[in-house]
Amino acid sequence: MPTVKVYNMAGEVVGEVELSAAVFGVEPNEAALHASVRSHLANVRQGTQSALTRAEVSGGGIKPYRQKGTGRARQGSIRAPHYTHGGIAFAPKPRDYGFSLNKKVRRLALKSALSQKAVDEAIIVVDGLEMNETKTKTFKTFLNAVGAGKKPLVVTPAVNENVVRSARNIPGVRTTIATILSAYDILNADTFIVDKAALQKIEEVYA
Repeated sequence: MPTVKVYNMAGEVVGEVELSAAVFGVEPNEAALHASVRSHLANVRQGTQSALTRAEVSGGGIKPYRQKGTGRARQGSIRAPHYTHGGIAFAPKPRDYGFSLNKKVRRLALKSALSQKAVDEAIIVVDGLEMNETKTKTFKTFLNAVGAGKKPLVVTPAVNENVVRSARNIPGVRTTIATILSAYDILNADTFIVDKAALQKIEEVYA
């Protein structure tokens, strides 16, 4: 089983903890990770791009000139795509780009991301990740003390408003809770900082 050090809020090592091999010791599945990242990025796309087709732009209700005898190419409307102010050919319309993955693939992707962080030695376990007040400076000192890097993902067992508010103004820092982990967020983070209680919850849910 992988073993990682446990730190306190001052950045001091206070012990060690063994990670569950069923969650943090699986062989990373690149196909599942790729599908999970694609799904995440597709689901966050707004899909609001829109343009007018020739049927939707105003004007062009009459034939601009007669069919024959002018020496010019025949035209039926001045709102055809090749005209200035004409409609757009194959105009984009609002659509939903999202797609879903089945539960087994999502779970495999999450385990693969966590296992990769364990292989990279980028998991930091904190014994009691608590903030008594909303203080960005204090939280930044904590991150520096444990060697969080530029883009840490901080995981708590439940929503902790003081932690969320203290971290949200620090560039690159993301916070989440143990029950809504995302493989994309884990892969995108430099380090995975997790409260010891949240770690137990992750192992209970995903083992």
